[in-house]
Amino acid sequence: MPINSTRGASSAKGFGFTAGVKKIVDVDYLVVAGGGGGAFGNGSFSSGGGGAGGYRTSFPGGTKLTITGVIPVTVGAGGAAGSLTPGCTPAYGGGSNGIDSIFSTITSAGGGGGGVNNNAMNPTGVGNTGGSGGGGGPSSTGAAGNTPPVSPSQGNKGGDMAAFPSRGSSGGGGAGVAGTDGSGNVGSPGGNGLANSITGPSPVTYAGGGGGGGWQACVGSGGSGGGGAGASGACVATSGTVNTGGGGGGGGAQAPGAKGPGGAGGSGIVIIRAPGSAGLTASPGTNTVTTLPAPAGGCKVANFTVPGTLTVS
Repeated sequence: MPINSTRGASSAKGFGFTAGVKKIVDVDYLVVAGGGGGAFGNGSFSSGGGGAGGYRTSFPGGTKLTITGVIPVTVGAGGAAGSLTPGCTPAYGGGSNGIDSIFSTITSAGGGGGGVNNNAMNPTGVGNTGGSGGGGGPSSTGAAGNTPPVSPSQGNKGGDMAAFPSRGSSGGGGAGVAGTDGSGNVGSPGGNGLANSITGPSPVTYAGGGGGGGWQACVGSGGSGGGGAGASGACVATSGTVNTGGGGGGGGAQAPGAKGPGGAGGSGIVIIRAPGSAGLTASPGTNTVTTLPAPAGGCKVANFTVPGTLTVS
């Protein structure tokens, strides 16, 4: 005589069958978007540093995500540096925003591009909004961070810049603090990022803002967490560091010996931390899964440096 049961398919494991039953696991996350690019400094004025990519995390002590199956992972690229369009009236471009990074329900916004001021009579140097905001060019304000707004905040605003005759520019915002306001003829530092130990006992800092470009002296340093340095004098702007979400450095005023181009934003990163009992597979092969030694209790960490998928088994 057959045995009848009212138990659903999800209870198959109770009868000794596991086919079709998906593993469900609670995980911590760190999702950092691509940083914004620095702007191109024009003939008389420097330009603002790019804002850091948005920084969102549950580690330590935040609300975990519950995941199962196959989850797509988006790792945002850094924003391009501003470009020069030559001609009778050259156009000096602001930096582009970084690209969002996404895991499950968590989206971190790309960092805002840095602003550039084309001339003192027509200031157009406001940076772009983003995860952290781009720094302003001369006579302009920095852009807002945490755009779109989330709680806790994913970033900070770019620095503001004094009016002409100041020729320096301000730093992009970082995940930890806002970009530094500028004054005078030197570039200002980008805002510092935040340190996180989701990958193990040694903290790593992410999402620093790009330094502002200047007219004099090489002082527009990038914020900790991969922010690029601004151009000035003999210094060339640097890009944000790959897989940190750092903003690119702003371009310098093109006075004799100064450097005009800015730096690109650094790409973002997505990191997932799960209990050791979880089966995790990351693809493609550039992405990795490692097991942490004691005292981390054998936790597994999936590190995504390029877009891919995470499979839970």
